[in-house]
Amino acid sequence: MEQLFVEEQSIVRKIWGDPDLVLLIFAGAAAEFALNRAVDWLFFTNALPADPIGRLFSTVRYAQRIIFAPVSQARATLASISAIHDGVERARRQRIPDWAYRDVLYMLIDYSRRAYELLYGRLPAAALEDLYDAFVRVGRELQIPQLPATHQEWLSDRDGHIERDLAYSIFTRQLFEQYRRQLGCVRYQILLETQALLVPPRVRTLLRLPPMRLLAIPCVHAYSLAAQAGLRPLAHRVLIPAEYWGEIAQLTPATPRSGPERG
Repeated sequence: MEQLFVEEQSIVRKIWGDPDLVLLIFAGAAAEFALNRAVDWLFFTNALPADPIGRLFSTVRYAQRIIFAPVSQARATLASISAIHDGVERARRQRIPDWAYRDVLYMLIDYSRRAYELLYGRLPAAALEDLYDAFVRVGRELQIPQLPATHQEWLSDRDGHIERDLAYSIFTRQLFEQYRRQLGCVRYQILLETQALLVPPRVRTLLRLPPMRLLAIPCVHAYSLAAQAGLRPLAHRVLIPAEYWGEIAQLTPATPRSGPERG
């Protein structure tokens, strides 16, 4: 049998096989990426502003085709992602900056951890190294340069990227307006409060997210318990617009269900 790109026991497969964690990852990333100084690239293609929720599910599909695939299939998916980026660069006659690629990779690493720890508690050091190792291999396959060698080195580089590469812009405002249009007022408010729980302080400040409420984290844990009790489909239908219910149903790949990591 061909070697898997990410080993079966990896924390990465546990995180990305859990639909609740996937939704949390992209709630956080949707906040931060709206501030990224390179977000204009997705306005050039109109892929993100036209349908940000649809873009979320498209990104999840690509990520899961890598994480849950044998090495050859994962590399084929990564090659197709590179080809898409190359096509956009040719159309715009400009290169996507290397730091922008690192920013996106760093968001996937960081929000994977933040989402997991919000629901299940702190990850042990070995799991954090595992998480970083898996995503840095993705970055190397995509030929992203200057990736830190270790998780510890990455922590300081991540802080530097957050300080240098984020700013509130007209694109930020337009994206959040589209989030509100797609989600409706109630779901949009839930998104904002969830983002406030997940994002780093600088992101929270730039977006002027609502202050974290005392009952917010207990509510998150109550949701987790309800999901484990079999109420996840109902909860997802409350949180996600009806046109995306089919996408939600496909979030769980053919892999064992995730749960708290014992460290």
